[in-house]
Amino acid sequence: MENADIFGSSTAPLTWHDFLERMRQPSAADFVKAIKSFIVSFSNNAPDPERDSRAVQEFLGNMEAAFRAHSLWAGCSEEELDSAGEGLEKYVMTKLYPLVFASLPEEKKVDEQLHEKIALIQHFVRPENLEIKPVFQNETSWLLAQKELQKINMYKAPRDKIVCILNCCKVINNLLLNASISENENPPGADDFLPVLIYVTIKANPPQLHSNLLYIQRFRRESRLAAEAAYYFTNILSAESFIRNINAKALSMDETEFECNMRSAQALLSGLLEDSSSQPESSETKPRNDEQPSIDKIPSISDLENKGAAMILEDNTSDFFHIFPYFYSQAGILTVSDVEELLTNYKQLVFKYVCLSKGLGIGLNQVWPETVKGPEEETFQGPEVSKTESPHTVGSPAATDRNKIPAVNVHDTESKLAVEDGERSGGGS
Repeated sequence: MENADIFGSSTAPLTWHDFLERMRQPSAADFVKAIKSFIVSFSNNAPDPERDSRAVQEFLGNMEAAFRAHSLWAGCSEEELDSAGEGLEKYVMTKLYPLVFASLPEEKKVDEQLHEKIALIQHFVRPENLEIKPVFQNETSWLLAQKELQKINMYKAPRDKIVCILNCCKVINNLLLNASISENENPPGADDFLPVLIYVTIKANPPQLHSNLLYIQRFRRESRLAAEAAYYFTNILSAESFIRNINAKALSMDETEFECNMRSAQALLSGLLEDSSSQPESSETKPRNDEQPSIDKIPSISDLENKGAAMILEDNTSDFFHIFPYFYSQAGILTVSDVEELLTNYKQLVFKYVCLSKGLGIGLNQVWPETVKGPEEETFQGPEVSKTESPHTVGSPAATDRNKIPAVNVHDTESKLAVEDGERSGGGS
């Protein structure tokens, strides 16, 4: 699939690096002071989403106007000026993220309720329930769209989050278009697109979906939430609203059938089906030496692993992929930062595994039969990657700026901007 660049291929590198370099210039001292002052003053107030949104929008607008009039951007193109605004938004919102994202208890409650509802519905909803045409039904290909949407919590900047949404929508749109061409159908319209987006969202079940959408609405620069971005964002808002209010009628389903499916899904998630399926042995056929209580039996490592594997298959897989985002990744799409994160996780895993085996008195060769690879064996080498800090657009799924991990460039900027870590509890990048 060709790289469908949503914001312009040259914008992303310019956005961050150009902003950082210009802020390091002595003539940027007034900007540095203004940014620091805004973040500190912002952190002194209790959360108020509407007020906070107005304050951020006003500050970003004033700063962008000041950029245009400053010698640092003299003779710059509109693209470079826009990149400066993107860089400013990314830095400011990365610092303010812990203060403004899901800042109200009622928003967190909606997130939990929506996530739980989707976890139930995804067990029985089918494309036919949403009146998706058979020609457009391709659940295997939709997995890529689900994966893009599930990345949304990996980032803090509003632009990076909306790129995840746009990538998801672009994948769906391209799949629908290709299907219509191959079947000589009319080009897909909004009535074809939205049901598929709803279905993909249900199957992806990204945590904190409601808060993510509110965050983008409030803190993405209003002038940039336009055109294609606005169209697809409106669609994801419609999808969320549909799912929150979903019922039997919305799924073209009988009320009794809907309630039965919901109860069955709830039972499955609660493990009740597993308990009901285990029938005790008859006293007539049960051997006498097995009559001791089952609580006295100590399961082996193999038993525990097998039980865990079965639980994974029955569990909410979207949570599994969110916690372990690289489980189905291919080596070719890993970036340098991905490899660094994976190596850190590998070291922690080995340490915990060895500690567990020692505590159980089990030799490592019993629980880890694979021998360490020798130097003659092939080792993994990551691909060369460009130095960007935003999620790649469709066709280039790798992402180098994992905002859940402190980015080096953010810390470099902090040292220049002199923004203290103690601005407000949890206010670090």
